[in-house]
Amino acid sequence: MKIVVLGGAGDMGSRAVRDLAAQTDVSKLTIADIQEVRAHKLAEELNSPKVSVARVDATDPESLKQAISGHDVAASAIGPFYKFEAPVARAAIEAGVNYVSICDDYDAAAKVLEMDEMARERGLRVLTGLGWTPGMTNVAARKGADQMDETQEINVAWAGSSADSQGYAVVLHTIHIFTGLVPSFRDGKRIEVEAGTAGEVVSFPAPIENVNVCHLGHPEPVTIPRFIKGLKVVTLKGGLTEPLLNKLAIAIARMRLTNTRRKKDAVGRIIKTALPVLEKLGKPGIPISGLRVDVRGLYKGKPRHLVYKAANHMNNLTGVPLAVGALMLGRGQIQRKGVFAPEAEGAVDPALFFAELAERGVFVSEQEL
Repeated sequence: MKIVVLGGAGDMGSRAVRDLAAQTDVSKLTIADIQEVRAHKLAEELNSPKVSVARVDATDPESLKQAISGHDVAASAIGPFYKFEAPVARAAIEAGVNYVSICDDYDAAAKVLEMDEMARERGLRVLTGLGWTPGMTNVAARKGADQMDETQEINVAWAGSSADSQGYAVVLHTIHIFTGLVPSFRDGKRIEVEAGTAGEVVSFPAPIENVNVCHLGHPEPVTIPRFIKGLKVVTLKGGLTEPLLNKLAIAIARMRLTNTRRKKDAVGRIIKTALPVLEKLGKPGIPISGLRVDVRGLYKGKPRHLVYKAANHMNNLTGVPLAVGALMLGRGQIQRKGVFAPEAEGAVDPALFFAELAERGVFVSEQEL
């Protein structure tokens, strides 16, 4: 199969590239990135005749279509996704190529879902948000729901460290999800809540342990109620393992310093420059990230509570699922057509997906409370 990884020279994309380069059924692998020097360096490191480099500019639709055309699958790690998911997915659809991304912005996911009919008409599969969160969290939600007679509530939480990723897109994403009103799902309907509110302490696997999390803007409350029916509650809470940075992100948003794209770009550049200093203040973060998904419902007339947890480096939690998703699309292991999230019926098979992750050293535990 022929796969192009968009943003393949970045922190998350390069992890997917390394995995895909090792797969014998991948005959052609293109590293498409605007950072050509980094892309060529990665290609030289891999030293494989099937690996090539292409320059792509995500702000130019023709550049995107040119990079994507001729492949079986396009895998996107181009962030921040509130800027780039919709145009990149559209380019893939117009090029007639199946698509998977690690889109982690709620508004971007909503825009791509609007392209469902366009993708169906072309017989394409467009899978948005198959990374760490969303992605692993959504597949865990599906796995838990499949073990219920009635699924009532799904609570997703994540903990991340600034020491676990230095990418500028991650900085912009963090600013975006801490800003303004963000989606949640309560009493069987979508609502909006203020980012940074309803804080609580959640337990994650070692070495992360307990982290303060709060409402933040992610796609899970947008997609999970759409694809897992009958739910009453879906929440997404997240937090940085560095308490000072958590408080700083909330404070910046409350001062309305990030309520436009232009402001986000400006603040993002400042934070990216100041991050090495900020990380030395207060309690240092551990360069490990984690997830927790609590699925509650009824089974055989009795309450049931399943918990899924994982902890690893962010590039493994994000880049490995992207690679696995691209392979599943290329191998015909995902039959659903149109635009969908990982938890949709006919999308990502939880048993197969988690087995593929485990083979790569990314483990998800399941516990019944």
